[in-house]
Amino acid sequence: MQTVLFKMKSLVACLGLTLAVTHAFAEENTYAQHPLVGPFIEEMNAEYGFVSESLQSLFAQAERKQTILDAISRPAERVKLWKEYRPIFITQARVDKGVEFWAKNQEALQRAEQEYGVPAEFIVAIIGVETIYGGNTGSHRVIDALSTLAFDYPPRAPFFRQQLKEYLLLTREEQVNPLSFKGSYAGAMGLPQFMPGSFRAYAVDFDNDGHIDIWQNPSDAVGSVANYFIQHGWQPGQQVVVRADIKSAATADKGLSDSLDPKVTVEQLKGIGWTPRTPVAQDAQVTAFRLDAEQGPEYWIGLANFHAITRYNRSVMYAMAVNELAELLAASRKD
Repeated sequence: MQTVLFKMKSLVACLGLTLAVTHAFAEENTYAQHPLVGPFIEEMNAEYGFVSESLQSLFAQAERKQTILDAISRPAERVKLWKEYRPIFITQARVDKGVEFWAKNQEALQRAEQEYGVPAEFIVAIIGVETIYGGNTGSHRVIDALSTLAFDYPPRAPFFRQQLKEYLLLTREEQVNPLSFKGSYAGAMGLPQFMPGSFRAYAVDFDNDGHIDIWQNPSDAVGSVANYFIQHGWQPGQQVVVRADIKSAATADKGLSDSLDPKVTVEQLKGIGWTPRTPVAQDAQVTAFRLDAEQGPEYWIGLANFHAITRYNRSVMYAMAVNELAELLAASRKD
């Protein structure tokens, strides 16, 4: 009998130890006890009236994800050339799916074009490049991604801390559970991959149902992309980029822009041998760049609408991929 009691006590002790270890592990991998969370909660309470106990409960369920830290800390791969980058996004499959998405959402796209002046093909192209028309919107809980990066990624903690604030505000405004939304490892969300700050600034309730849903509602995603573009300087009816011929590569390269912001004029480029293949205003401020294409170097002039696309993603090649996909989508619709 004593042996049995001893064994039972040992089993209970082991079970208690296991539960204690499990609880400690759970707390270690959530944000229940993280030293930076308490001050953050106090700030959200003081500035925005969030109930501290509710946020404490939320962060006790938010998980620290090492995979997210690994992804954002991964050394950048060798910068791809345009001839390597282009095939990733410019495929017949992506064009075909885009035509299908356009057909299914034609009414919303037509209305967005009328109200915002952004051509439907560019709205579709953004969604196509970002998530393959909603096919890949991300598998990380947004609360996990933003908490991990806000509290455990010092290099960009201020940015992600602000995005975490914006996320909590948007989920309160939209009356949804902060644990429910999923997105990229950086917290980008929905069909157009808006960060929370962009969501609150530019996302729109395009179907007027009382909620903004860029995850499951293509109409809201379409209107939100169009609004983002127009708020970032899109010029209705204007060109995006113009191919240029050059007299001498050595001389022409002196005109290449050192940033994405348009700082050089077309007149200045002409002075060093750039000749636009289609007319562009002499005093237009543009971005001048070169692409390493399959057939050799190509010289391009990016106009105001090109700059608007780069505000979505700060990359010349990204903007060129969106532009080319848009052109292919428009051409396919006409066929």
